[in-house]
Amino acid sequence: MEKERVVTYTSKDKRGGGGAVKVDMTTGSLLRKIIVFVIPIIAGGMLQQSFNTVDVIVVGRFCGPAALAAVGSNGMIITLVINLFLGISIGANVVISHYIGRRDDEGIRRSVATVGLLTVISGVLLTIVGVSAARPLLEMAATPDDVLPLATTYLRIFFLGMPFIMTFNFLAAILRSLGDTRTPFYALIVGGLANIVLNLVLVLVFDMNVAGVAIATVVSNVISSGIVLRLLLHEADPYRLDLRQIRFYRSQLGKMLRIGLPAGLQGVVFSLGNFFILGNLNQFGAIASAGSAAALNFEYYCYFVINSFVQAAVSFISANYAAGNIDRCRSIFRICMAGAVIGCGSLNLLLYLFRVPVVSLFTDVPEVAHYAYLRMEYVLLLQFMAASYEISGGCMRGLGYSLTPAILTVFGTCLLRIVWVHTVSVDATDFPLLMIVYPVTWAVTGLSVLTAYYIVTRKLYRRPIR
Repeated sequence: MEKERVVTYTSKDKRGGGGAVKVDMTTGSLLRKIIVFVIPIIAGGMLQQSFNTVDVIVVGRFCGPAALAAVGSNGMIITLVINLFLGISIGANVVISHYIGRRDDEGIRRSVATVGLLTVISGVLLTIVGVSAARPLLEMAATPDDVLPLATTYLRIFFLGMPFIMTFNFLAAILRSLGDTRTPFYALIVGGLANIVLNLVLVLVFDMNVAGVAIATVVSNVISSGIVLRLLLHEADPYRLDLRQIRFYRSQLGKMLRIGLPAGLQGVVFSLGNFFILGNLNQFGAIASAGSAAALNFEYYCYFVINSFVQAAVSFISANYAAGNIDRCRSIFRICMAGAVIGCGSLNLLLYLFRVPVVSLFTDVPEVAHYAYLRMEYVLLLQFMAASYEISGGCMRGLGYSLTPAILTVFGTCLLRIVWVHTVSVDATDFPLLMIVYPVTWAVTGLSVLTAYYIVTRKLYRRPIR
């Protein structure tokens, strides 16, 4: 009876400890359930991004362009350092969803225990690496001299909170595999409100500049991760996280790494390509860097629309393929691709049309705003193109094929961007020419990963599922 309970819950069923709603991914209306699944992820992702956005707004309005550039440009470096473990969290999502589809309670228990230890190790490692490598990475990115001290301070404090960021991301991956995307969203609401209040108090009252907004971000992540952790500590079996029982189970860890490592390495190399662009961008000076940092916030928000459908594709396809629902797998791809393109494209256009008022939230310096508008014109308007390789790659990971999209994305984005920076825009005199590299690489990567997806699924869906 226990195994039956795991997979036959409906949208009205409740979980033992937390009382949040689950979503059965293997039966019922796919469109409705995918929408129910992605909306909290979109909202949660935007809330999580708001931690950094509020930081950028506060320092941009009250501390000047140098502080704005110091906080805003750190996003690329942060993702460069943490993407490996975020990729492994995707592997955890796939593995747990697969066990749910196969009605394997013991596999779920072992996976949760393995994720628990991964969370601890990743948080500690990233703190050590981030704090020690902050200044060297900023120097490698050609951070302007007037920005470097502030950027270093922000980055080092930010990485002190990495154990809590990893706790939230890994444990949220467990919840997503169960179909629960609302709990992480609620946790981020509480953390986001704390971040806003602390930002204003530490900067305006205590005049702590970038150190204040960094501390506020760390505290907000402590709060959000604590809420999710408490829920899983009181969860019903087999999903409960027992801190006394966390350990690595070889089979579960191997599966997570086989899927997650290629995704993580793809993220690292992808960020490396952006890191080289950042180095070229910083050569335009602090004003251009500040304008680009302001516009980059809008790209992050739009990307969460794509990413939410990627996470839906990973979870739904993994569970349905394990359950033998091939037709549903095909429908999941179509729904997620359409949702990502339409959703991201609409938000891209909306933000561009209202670019003057939204950029004014970050800066009142006309020169900074000028560069923000340029980035929005050449990058933001075409960002929906990234859905082509993100969704198809996510679907392949849900099927257990993680290496192929990783390799294609590395060649189509990272290597091409590095070549572009060192050839086409090497003299750093034409800002739009540097920005064009984004849509060019999205088009190349999208075509290659989509082709690979159709080749893989054409063969895979004809085989019997083992």
